[in-house]
Amino acid sequence: MAIYHLEAKVVSRGNGRSAVAASAYLSCSKILNDYDGVQHDFTRKKGLIWQDVFLPEFAPSDWKDRSVLWNAVEKNEKTKDSRLAREFVSALPIELTPSQWQELLTDFIQNNFVADGMCADVAVHDPYPPGHNPHAHIMVTVRPLDEKGNWQYKAEKEYVCVRNGEERGFTAAEFKAAQADGWEKQYPYKVGRKKVYLPSSEAEKHGYERVSKYPKSTKYGRQNPISERWNSEEQLVQWRKAWADAANRYLERYGHEERIDHRSHAKRGLDEQPTIHEGVFARSLERQGVISDRCEINRQIKADNALLHELKAAVRKLAQAVKNTIPALAEAMERLRGNMIIFRYQLRHIGMGKHRMNEHIQAAIPKLERYMGLVRQFKEKTKERKNLLAEKKETPFYQIPKLRDLARSIAELTEELEELKTEKEMLLRSLDCADNTGISSIKKDIAAMESALKKLEAQEAKYSAELDAALKEYSELKKQASEFDAGELMEARLSIRGEKERSAVTRVQDTYGEKYDSLMMFDSKRDVANLLHEEAETRSVRERLRQKQQTKTQRQRKPKHYEQER
Repeated sequence: MAIYHLEAKVVSRGNGRSAVAASAYLSCSKILNDYDGVQHDFTRKKGLIWQDVFLPEFAPSDWKDRSVLWNAVEKNEKTKDSRLAREFVSALPIELTPSQWQELLTDFIQNNFVADGMCADVAVHDPYPPGHNPHAHIMVTVRPLDEKGNWQYKAEKEYVCVRNGEERGFTAAEFKAAQADGWEKQYPYKVGRKKVYLPSSEAEKHGYERVSKYPKSTKYGRQNPISERWNSEEQLVQWRKAWADAANRYLERYGHEERIDHRSHAKRGLDEQPTIHEGVFARSLERQGVISDRCEINRQIKADNALLHELKAAVRKLAQAVKNTIPALAEAMERLRGNMIIFRYQLRHIGMGKHRMNEHIQAAIPKLERYMGLVRQFKEKTKERKNLLAEKKETPFYQIPKLRDLARSIAELTEELEELKTEKEMLLRSLDCADNTGISSIKKDIAAMESALKKLEAQEAKYSAELDAALKEYSELKKQASEFDAGELMEARLSIRGEKERSAVTRVQDTYGEKYDSLMMFDSKRDVANLLHEEAETRSVRERLRQKQQTKTQRQRKPKHYEQER
């Protein structure tokens, strides 16, 4: 079914990326980057379905060739951390055909990027096997163009000027007029041991020495209003919504009922827990038969969501069907009781998972911290030993006492280093690491487990809320039940209880498969019995039935006594 996914990221030299390389990747082509002389060849990459370049009306026509376009971008950006492009990766609805994907993307790009003055480079990938993950890569320029097809500035330098103690920012063009009004640039001057920004007129009075020719300026300069809007969170939300609207429009046009939504589960009022990003590495492990923690968490989240959806649908249907009759009330109360058993099992299962993860984290973190401390000590003592060896080498042979002290210190350090090395190796073994390189993977595992714990806590909160809601509904049904004979209602409930419990157990078994725990199910049933005070309720009903039976017996005996007296 169609899913919503639109990931936005920036192609920047600051994080080691290149616009030319990104374009070569998405188009599965070979492009030479004139900026650094590196040729990027992705012609072996498979799965390319369609690619194109879209330009606004005032862009040079030769930019239709993506190599010319992105080399022009690279040439215009001068700094080592320049932002070169913005990239979107979107999931494509599998209900649509490749030609319909092209229509959808063309419509979306023309109306949201090209119409706003951006150049866009797009490609559709559908890697093997076809249809399992069709997605689009869209790269757009981040620097606006003027009407002559020239690049505009992304930000202008803004000088922080001063006048009568007041500071204000001016661009180079604005400063000419501001200078006539008495505004002055501020330069760094050496005042004692400090560097202080002062206007030249004030610094000259005290004879301060200027330490730099660069005047004081704002950190990011004056943003181009167009660039500022493109970089805003509000604009990103608009693009995300526009993609959902465009995809839904084409799904409807071609007769599909599926729809996507750009909003989060929480904003849409959904109880379902969103899954976490698995990534290529995790999926690769799964294909090799290795269970990935991320994929396992997602499988559990999906199973939990499916079960919760089924339970809530059943409760809604049951609420509509409940009437003031003993069989209907018995059915409703036992169905709710079965759901509560499932919720308690879920909470116990989640609690056990949290306990295992916490145990693993609490066991690993002290060892990891100790290992990092040993590494620091080893480096410090190795450096100290190296210095002592150098000092011993430079000490004249006739300074025997000093040489003896140095030799003793070096020997002590050597022993300490051996002890640290041994302890390091023992810690590595206890952490199941072959060498130092395994430590980074342990750090990643701990971070992944901490992230998974947050997911489990969200699941736990969700099922706790569902259990509370079921208890509240159960209380409402008990109020309705007060109008009926308690014994008859209990008898009706007990007659179907076994069936409802078996149904609950079957649903849990189907959800958890081999991980189903019969002992945990026993404990869950006991928990629900305690929550509903079933033991006390059963005693009360039995007592009432006993009293009712006694009264009935007494009434039956009275006529016989009367006959004997006559």
